[in-house]
Amino acid sequence: MNDFVFDRRRLLSWSAQGLGATALLHLLQRDGVLSAQEQTHLPAKVKRAVQITLVGGLSHLDSFDPKPELRRRHGQTLRMEHQPDTFFNQIGLLRRNDFDFQRCGRSGLEISNLFPHIAEHADELTVLRSMVADSANHTPALFVLNSGFPLNGYPALGGWLSFGLGSEADDLPSYVVLPDDRGEANGGASNWTAGFLPAQHQGVAFGSGPNPVGNLVPASPISAAEEEASRAFLRETNLAHVARRGDDADLSARVRSYELAARMQLAVPRVADLADEPVSVRSLYGIDRPETADAGRRCLLARRLLERGVRFVQVYSGGPIAGSPRRSWDAHENVRENHSAEARRIDQPVAALLADLKRRGMLDDTLVLFTTEFGRTPFTQSGAGTVGAGRDHNRYGFSCWLAGAGLKKGIAHGATDEVGWKAVVDPVTWNDFHATVLHLFGIDHERLTFYHNGIRRRLTNVHGHVVNDILA
Repeated sequence: MNDFVFDRRRLLSWSAQGLGATALLHLLQRDGVLSAQEQTHLPAKVKRAVQITLVGGLSHLDSFDPKPELRRRHGQTLRMEHQPDTFFNQIGLLRRNDFDFQRCGRSGLEISNLFPHIAEHADELTVLRSMVADSANHTPALFVLNSGFPLNGYPALGGWLSFGLGSEADDLPSYVVLPDDRGEANGGASNWTAGFLPAQHQGVAFGSGPNPVGNLVPASPISAAEEEASRAFLRETNLAHVARRGDDADLSARVRSYELAARMQLAVPRVADLADEPVSVRSLYGIDRPETADAGRRCLLARRLLERGVRFVQVYSGGPIAGSPRRSWDAHENVRENHSAEARRIDQPVAALLADLKRRGMLDDTLVLFTTEFGRTPFTQSGAGTVGAGRDHNRYGFSCWLAGAGLKKGIAHGATDEVGWKAVVDPVTWNDFHATVLHLFGIDHERLTFYHNGIRRRLTNVHGHVVNDILA
């Protein structure tokens, strides 16, 4: 059997069609018959990824895209040929950046003092300064960030990676989501849906506390013998159902979900219990400080999940858009106040995650993604002829960054115009971003497909190009 190269995607297709093939695939994964090279189209640079998702729209002008010209033109009018697609379309005057930039590390990469801890890792970062989005509205823009489509019902990036590569653990999900304690982002679970993929590729949201997965632990104690007898009876019942009715993809996915849930009853409490981490590590992540405790706990949990074989972990920064004060990066009223408060929550924990992954040697085969659905406008959101303190949504140009294996480090790719309004050098779409992430996992984005409603669907739709200039 070692001479036979398995087509993993074909096996996954089989697994969606019957319990027998599902069991076969699970055994092959568990026993290591499917090697990394046998699973991928290309040599894989990374095995796992963590995505930090900033909800609401980070101002690139105040974080990773320095614009001296914007400071010089503070208070002037930005001339535009067409009415822009922002959100409120209240076009004020140009406003200088609220945070100062400095050159960081040996690379000299410019980062603002909004993120002083992340700036210490400048030489590990690959900044994309020319991101563009399809929508200036939060919910569809967040859907595009996650799935490449502005509508719900399409599988998220984590679901596609789960479908294409599976998990290295048999007692944890391959795709885990860690929402902000203040609430789920706009769209809720639609952001981490499996869509039309088999249900086992859905993101599993972990909450806080000793039981982070709802309804996982029985309401009353059950003996091991009783538990095993129940599981055996359930397996026999499902197999009898298949014998009578034929293979059923939904039943197959449901069986896998229940089997995984049984294993998770032991694994999840262990991985979620941070008490066995040294005090120094918990302090590194800021778990001992009120302002960083939530994000610190989730970033540390993300590292623990990754090292236990979870393929993709998504950590959200920001909850619902509505509310006062805002619980996200949606800085319509005041960028300095809003961004300062949000950055205090995540700057130290995200920097700690980078440092922790690096010192454990995990950054050599892990990808870290720092993303937001769009940026903010260089002009303020205020009445004509006035300079306000807030900025509207900007889908025409913004910044995200990556770190980890297979990347050129300490560089900035692409550029917006002189005031940061639109991407003018090497624009990068979300389809391009996703194609590049899949490439680093060894996956050709045009070949990872799933047949649905008469169409060979893929994460990048019919678009997307790998951003080769950022690859090492």
